[in-house]
Amino acid sequence: MAVENNNVVTLNYVLHTIGDDGEKTFVEQTTTENPLTFLYGVGMMLPKFEENIAGLNAGDKLSFELEAADAYGERDDRAVAQLPAEMFQEIGLPPVGEVIPLQDNQGNQFRAVVTEVTPEAVIADLNHPMAGKKLNFDIEILDTREATAEELAHGHAHGADGTESH
Repeated sequence: MAVENNNVVTLNYVLHTIGDDGEKTFVEQTTTENPLTFLYGVGMMLPKFEENIAGLNAGDKLSFELEAADAYGERDDRAVAQLPAEMFQEIGLPPVGEVIPLQDNQGNQFRAVVTEVTPEAVIADLNHPMAGKKLNFDIEILDTREATAEELAHGHAHGADGTESH
């Protein structure tokens, strides 16, 4: 069965970033014991990622690159927050490099990376960690199947075989 909308796709991938010099840097990979399983065509994955795997079948392998604009966007140097140190009184000031959970006024949750800590403030980079990076994926489709009615109603996959509960 080919990858198409409302199918559950199970795949393995190896992800690298590609520097301006063309050098690849390893980021992460899945394993056959712990593959990526998702409902295709509902906006859970990067649109260009899905576009690249459309029509593939179990056993197919593919390598492709996504420009930053087609992945997590370009870096925005203005996407920085100065958080008052008092926010961290109970848990203590986070170290530089730590990823901290934040929430905006609309209740949207996201993560930021601490770039500087002073006695008065914690400076956090609000860009996605992959913003501004060109990505290289090596993928292998392990399986595709029709989504169950429950998965379609919930808008996400319930595991490779559709039986995982939540």
